[in-house]
Amino acid sequence: MADTVAPAQTVPFVSTDEIRTRFSRAMSDMYRNEVPQYGTLLELVAQVNEACLQARPELRQAMQGSGELERLNLERHGAIRVGTAQELATLRRLFAVMGMEPVGYYDLSVAGVPVHATAFRPVSDEALHSNPFRVFTSLLRLELIADAQLRERAQQILSRRNIFTARALELIAGFEAAGGLSERQADEFVREALETFRWHSEATVDFETYTSLQNAHRLIADVVCFKGPHINHLTPRTLDIDAIQAAMPQRGINAKDVVEGPPRRECPILLRQTSFKALQEPVHFSDHVGSHTARFGEIEQRGVALTRKGRQLYDELLSRVRSMQGAGSSAPDYGQRLAQTFGEFPDSHERMREEGLAFYRYRLTDAGRAHAREALQALDGDPAHGLHALVNRGWATAQPITYEDFLPVSAAGIFQSNLGGQEQRHYQAHAARQTFERDLGAATHDELALYEQAQQRSVEGMVQALQAQVKAQVKAQEKKPQTT
Repeated sequence: MADTVAPAQTVPFVSTDEIRTRFSRAMSDMYRNEVPQYGTLLELVAQVNEACLQARPELRQAMQGSGELERLNLERHGAIRVGTAQELATLRRLFAVMGMEPVGYYDLSVAGVPVHATAFRPVSDEALHSNPFRVFTSLLRLELIADAQLRERAQQILSRRNIFTARALELIAGFEAAGGLSERQADEFVREALETFRWHSEATVDFETYTSLQNAHRLIADVVCFKGPHINHLTPRTLDIDAIQAAMPQRGINAKDVVEGPPRRECPILLRQTSFKALQEPVHFSDHVGSHTARFGEIEQRGVALTRKGRQLYDELLSRVRSMQGAGSSAPDYGQRLAQTFGEFPDSHERMREEGLAFYRYRLTDAGRAHAREALQALDGDPAHGLHALVNRGWATAQPITYEDFLPVSAAGIFQSNLGGQEQRHYQAHAARQTFERDLGAATHDELALYEQAQQRSVEGMVQALQAQVKAQVKAQEKKPQTT
């Protein structure tokens, strides 16, 4: 039998960051083979990103300084949907091998999609810099299926499947027991884990069952009727999503009608997303050859993470736009209404910092070190005012902290567009975070707390550097010969 754990004394472990990178690359290669238009999309995104960087040298310089440039072309997020608590809990263990933890709780029933979700991703500054790969993971809400008989049928189907290979489960257990995987085990883990996310054209049900579940909701059929959850999209990151949206039809890509999220801004906030329509793929049912529509391509543009105050303002403005005349994002003038309403949201980093709307990493400059004593005094009183003073004097820089997470309404809009469903305009939430975390087997991180901590770490690091500088200046002064 193959080894399940690596001897800690003799075989070095591969870092979870490295395993995550290997897996994300393997996933991208697999999806590119399965969905050729994804390859076309990657080429388009690379061209648009390079054009943006050439046109805006200051953007390239800022991204180099913050480490964002190195991760740009590497960055991906994927999305999967599972059907049972056991599947969700095992995925949590699988993603832990790659240093990915559950962050946030998303109730997509708010937009008529019968799932709730979390995002598995790295959480430390170092791990995000290494590879910010994320997987948005949804759990089917069987209790939201109105037909009791159909709900029971779906439960029976799901109870009979195992979406993980036996070897993948062995390697997960080995990682948990030993605290890591060897080089050979890490490569084997990537191959075995990839099988969970692979497309299978054979359904596990007959055509009548599939049709009944699809009539209840297309997403239910997608989750229940196949051997595994199959990755339904992979998403590269662009610096100009509007250019991508305009260029997709020229490449023969059928783009969705609108970009989800905030409008175009000078200083991007949170997350903007668009996609190409899902593919119709042949499927072999137990008694019929048909087709299924689920997998698509998505593109994202990420901006600065918002504070609780900033997020409250964002949610308020978006809600106002979507409730205008009950139209929602399907209205022809949605983009115009969105841009007009979001005129109330400050569009400069200086104002967002001063009004406490967004998160930033603060770094000391050479000028700040030269004025270390005065800089410390500025921070001793009101820290927020002191930070503004340091930045305004050129003693510190404020780099926007990238938003690493997702937006429920935007995610639901992508889901609806690619499942062929009609947009929900009257929403009713069915949030069940406690139940989700019970099924997950762990609490989800509060994403806003993670950003707060990242900002605070940067401030503390700056204070420590200033204190060290002052001590060094005092020692240098003491060593000087005294004159009489």
